[in-house]
Amino acid sequence: MGAGSRSNTLVVPQAIGALDQLKYEVAQELGIAIPQDGYYGNMVTRDTGSIGGQITKRLVQIAEQQLAGQFK
Repeated sequence: MGAGSRSNTLVVPQAIGALDQLKYEVAQELGIAIPQDGYYGNMVTRDTGSIGGQITKRLVQIAEQQLAGQFK
């Protein structure tokens, strides 16, 4: 699925750029090359799942930090 055919709608559409940046950062840390043409059909499912899992983990950490800051 390319960036233009997202099936999920974002609550904050401006977040697309930040999420893409996070995707590339996580992929680089894991040593996984993201196809520049946006076609993920040739990627191994394990790799795309690893990227998605790490993104989710980071987003949860960010949310926890923000919530912890609100209750201090």
